[in-house]
Amino acid sequence: MGERGTGSRERGAAATPGSVALSCSLFPVPCSPGGVRARGFTLLEMLAVILLIGIAATAVSLSVSQGLASARVNAASGELAAALRATRTQAIVRGKEQAFDVDTRAITYRGVNGRDVRLPKGMKLSITSAKEDQPSATTGRIRFFPDGSSTGGHITLQREKRQWLVNVSWLTGAVSVEVK
Repeated sequence: MGERGTGSRERGAAATPGSVALSCSLFPVPCSPGGVRARGFTLLEMLAVILLIGIAATAVSLSVSQGLASARVNAASGELAAALRATRTQAIVRGKEQAFDVDTRAITYRGVNGRDVRLPKGMKLSITSAKEDQPSATTGRIRFFPDGSSTGGHITLQREKRQWLVNVSWLTGAVSVEVK
């Protein structure tokens, strides 16, 4: 080996007395004359960091977009339940039967105000109601009566594997939302 304080020698290199062999790393990184490695990052290190940042950004954006879609469906089920409750309330206040219509083909519903409300894209909609409350193969209806009762039924909202069930009790007309 070399003398103390003279530095280290590269393998297999012959050193003459008093000379210093420079070795900074196995990779060709510029060294200063004193044998100290130059400061900074290599291009390879910078590309690896950029790649890791890109992967992390993609994972976060997918997670956020799925969370937003789930929030939209959750809000839609709440709005649908509120529209059912409003229809029940109007039946009681007006003292006359009110209908709540669901169109599974157009993915819309119509409450007491008479306007169609379209559900968010990517959702599936289905209704289970009494046979006489199904005017067509793609339309279902839940009727509310002046005493607060209803014909009852279930409206199912589905997005991918998640389901939201909006249940209407036939006896009380009470509306509840259940997430499956």
